[in-house]
Amino acid sequence: MAMARAAVDVEDLLVRVKTGAEADLAAAAREVAALAANGRLGEDDDEDGLLVAALLARLAAAAATADARVSVMAALRRLAGCVAGESKERLASTEALSSIVRSLSRDADERREAIAVLLDLSDIPQVRQRIGRIKGCVVMLVTLRNAHEPGTGDDADKLLAILSSNPQNVLLMAEAGYFRPLIQYLKQGSDMNKVLMATAISKMFLSEHMKSSLGEDGAIEPLVDMFKHGNLEAKHSALGALCNLSSSLQNAELLINSGITGPLLQLLFSVTSALMALREPASAILAAIAQSERILLHKDVAPQMLSLLNLSSPVIQLHLLRALNSISGHANAKRARSKIRQNGGVQLLLPFLTEKNVGIKIAALHLMFHLSKDSSQELAEQFRETHLDIFVKIISSPTSRDEKAAAVGILSNLPATDKKATEILMRANLLPILITLFEANMAAAVTPQRMWLLEGIAGVFIRFTVTWDRKLQSSAVGHGVVPCLVKLLSEGSVDAKSKAATSLAQLSQSTMALRKSKTPRWLCVPPSAESYCTVHSCQCTVKSTFCLVKAGAVHPLVQTLEGEERGADGAALEALGTLMEDEVWENGSRVIERASGIHALLRIAEAGEPSSQDKAIWMLERMFRLEAHRERYGEIAQALLIDLAQKGDPALKPMIGKILAHLELLQTQSSYF
Repeated sequence: MAMARAAVDVEDLLVRVKTGAEADLAAAAREVAALAANGRLGEDDDEDGLLVAALLARLAAAAATADARVSVMAALRRLAGCVAGESKERLASTEALSSIVRSLSRDADERREAIAVLLDLSDIPQVRQRIGRIKGCVVMLVTLRNAHEPGTGDDADKLLAILSSNPQNVLLMAEAGYFRPLIQYLKQGSDMNKVLMATAISKMFLSEHMKSSLGEDGAIEPLVDMFKHGNLEAKHSALGALCNLSSSLQNAELLINSGITGPLLQLLFSVTSALMALREPASAILAAIAQSERILLHKDVAPQMLSLLNLSSPVIQLHLLRALNSISGHANAKRARSKIRQNGGVQLLLPFLTEKNVGIKIAALHLMFHLSKDSSQELAEQFRETHLDIFVKIISSPTSRDEKAAAVGILSNLPATDKKATEILMRANLLPILITLFEANMAAAVTPQRMWLLEGIAGVFIRFTVTWDRKLQSSAVGHGVVPCLVKLLSEGSVDAKSKAATSLAQLSQSTMALRKSKTPRWLCVPPSAESYCTVHSCQCTVKSTFCLVKAGAVHPLVQTLEGEERGADGAALEALGTLMEDEVWENGSRVIERASGIHALLRIAEAGEPSSQDKAIWMLERMFRLEAHRERYGEIAQALLIDLAQKGDPALKPMIGKILAHLELLQTQSSYF
């Protein structure tokens, strides 16, 4: 015969739980847990649910210690499995759950017990609803899941999976950065829930990391499917979601791979009134995905966008222009730019130069700039005087730096050989406007727009310093272009330095023709020694002879060669090379050497581009004709030159042979010649 179960003194436990000190409370709670675990404490022993109520009251008390709270929750977890009725209702109440949820943010043992209690209670439907409504609960569970803490991470994951049966909880999880349940609804949920999830994504603030996570976890494909095959509401919510996700370059590539480009364009061409509201988000997505170079694989996209420009609202026009800008701005977009020009892109853009919508006007200018990169002559033929005057007006007006940079960039890409364009720009007083703009921006904070603007200004200066128009050169120098060019050598980007050096080279090529005798017979007063130039053996000034030495350009040009970037080497060598021509090479060599030029030339000879190596070695050959240079630099140069002769471009060997002969390391009749 089975022994009767020993009676439990619930009254005693109740008193200790209600009134006991923290240590006694913890001991009483542990006793309750042990009794419940052994099946000795159940619904019959606590018919009114007073024990559960007392434990919950102590748990909610702010004064309870961590050890006591852990013991109380352990007791509640054991009781949850063996009580029913009123006790179970108390455990499942919002107040009780709130007290338990607060422990999720406390120490590890307490968190572990809190999640375990919530997990045990989660089989009650009302509990699943109530947990999601408790402020901060889902966020804390997501945090614990992501922390991968032993004993809590797995339970948090299980609890989130249970809570995801409620779509509202899934939305809270997504807001906390946990997207898998939401993506599951997008893939397998009802049509209504799919729309709910897509709409939520469209309205959510998403960091770049969150956008990438959604893409990686598979959100793109079901959203594209909703757009292609869903009803109007589904299409609208899907486009909104994709619009929010598409700004991530990673997602842009996923979207292109999904085949969405064609359907988006079809939508833009559609005249169905019901679909009109979808055209703006569709065009925004096209603008975003065009940032990926993969868009270039779709060769007909740009011409189709171009044909839509004049058929669209201003908002859609802006998105299309931005898309075309991204496409034409890619590194490998030469063919795409050509196709845009062939389809009348420039003529379509010209009316936008006077557009009142500033955003559209700037986007059109940017696109025109990209189109001018590799077809300057073709572009120049389409510009009339009125268009050039508009560009000058944009540059001189109080417009944004972005707008000015685009206009200057377009002018810098026009061929310098176009004399008619030069005359128009001179009549419009572009040169003094550019110099004022240059001076204002040299003092400004460094930004990409500033860099682009200065590169454009440097490019336009090349037009006004061409070698075949000395009158134009004099005008440019008189307006103060030379100090601007020298500043660019020190502070500009590598592209700006290259363009500045090109202008200085063009000016310096005229110096020999402009030089004057040191002591003209008609002068009564001897000329100052300060203005005498030892290189050109005459009275030199920047304004009279465009002299590089008097301009203080030699040292900055050498410094350009010493920089880490190689893009300006050719132009800098061309400029310095004008000091090494037959009539002036000896004194030119000395000036360049004093600026540490031989070290820089040796560096280019060793590691420069082939054309730069050729020029550097030509200059070094002249440098080493001078005994002082041979004595000072011969030893450091010989190993490099011998190595170049053996391993470098065979075309360089004859000139290297001459240098080695100067250094007496090779007979003049050697086969190197």
